[in-house]
Amino acid sequence: MRDGLSEDLYHRIHEYEQVDEFDEREKLAAEYAERFVFAHTDLDDEFWDRMKAAFSDKEVVELTATIAFCLGVGRLQTVLDLANECEIVVDETP
Repeated sequence: MRDGLSEDLYHRIHEYEQVDEFDEREKLAAEYAERFVFAHTDLDDEFWDRMKAAFSDKEVVELTATIAFCLGVGRLQTVLDLANECEIVVDETP
């Protein structure tokens, strides 16, 4: 998203699959982030085939590092009970 997220899209990122404003690469990046956090051992060949078709190797490394960094910072904030102004929405639907 060249111009960044609007406030509305920011609060709807958990609905990335249904939001038309996200293009296919953005949706795949959001899926990767979600799976990296909640199901990192379930990144199968089908998923990696889609990633390799959409992103260069360099982009995959950069995306992975960014996701890992953000996850780490989030854990740091939780462990140290630092203020977090962002509402976290977890979809429990199977």
